[in-house]
Amino acid sequence: MTGRHSTGAIGAGAIGAGGRGERSGPFRAGDRVQLTGPKGRLHTITLEPGKLFHSHKGGISHDDLIGLPDGSVVRNQVGVEYLALRPLLSDFVMSMPRGAAIVYPKDAAQILAHADIFPGATVVEAGVGSGALSLWLLRAIGPEGRLLSFERRDEFADVARGNIETFHGAVPENWSITLGDLAEVLPDTADEASVDRVVLDMLAPWEVLDAVTEALKPGGVVLCYVATVTQLSRVAEAIRATGAYTEPAANETMVRGWHVQGLAVRPDHRMIAHTGFLITARRLAPDTVLPELKRRPSKTEFSDEDVEAWTPGALGERAVSAKSLRKRVRAAATAASLARETGSGDAGGLEAGAPDPDEAPGEAR
Repeated sequence: MTGRHSTGAIGAGAIGAGGRGERSGPFRAGDRVQLTGPKGRLHTITLEPGKLFHSHKGGISHDDLIGLPDGSVVRNQVGVEYLALRPLLSDFVMSMPRGAAIVYPKDAAQILAHADIFPGATVVEAGVGSGALSLWLLRAIGPEGRLLSFERRDEFADVARGNIETFHGAVPENWSITLGDLAEVLPDTADEASVDRVVLDMLAPWEVLDAVTEALKPGGVVLCYVATVTQLSRVAEAIRATGAYTEPAANETMVRGWHVQGLAVRPDHRMIAHTGFLITARRLAPDTVLPELKRRPSKTEFSDEDVEAWTPGALGERAVSAKSLRKRVRAAATAASLARETGSGDAGGLEAGAPDPDEAPGEAR
């Protein structure tokens, strides 16, 4: 696939990473506000003078919210109270339009920690999906860092671009998205040994390891986010086979909430369990041979049939229908357009909905 580069700069109106509208102070027109009803149901709206938020319990005038401090309680037309707060980044990514399955906040936090994403870092990300992880990476690297995102599908790139522009109020100057296969376009985008961190959220990360190895600085970190055990096994063996990395380390994160009400203290009945595996390794200096680790004897050999079972086709990829994808692209573009018109970041043109019920957490990407 031929790569096509799209820079993040948009002229005088562009802003640096994290430079969206104020995250505190009174609500203003164009701000995105999260309303929590009496039963805990969330509604996310974008404030526009003269508009009315409708629900089955009555309506709330946007004018009644504009000027209120963040964290206020407002009553609707029939007296039902709603808590009004600016949504956190975790709230935004869980409700934004999606083209592909997102990286959930619990995994995004672990990625930032295990990949050691730091302010000022140059980070390569592939694939970009719906832009959820891109938003976390941009916040972590700060305005002095640089994020190079890569995506093979135009539609996913459009959704991600719209979501990132919606949240920031403009396209960050230190972010770019390149269309194409990472193995082919990375050498033309990043110089040899110029990248601090590489984060791979893709079906077959082992296919791009040669290009990643060339781009990473000695001591740099590569992190792969994969959904299945077979993907995890193959990418670990591929990292070892390069001879260019430390011994890979793998883990998964499960989050269980707790109900705490008086003396009724117990785990929640539901939890966020498996969504994906993280596997990390660090780039060795050129011509360095890693000391051999002493291990107990084990059956680590695998046959051609085993490898065939690990191919992308065998792993499977749950596709989004063309109709659904076009709808999500339009939603992301509309939100981004409204963010530009209002001049305020973290805005959206549509009321945010719940995650797509057809999308299963941890499905193959």
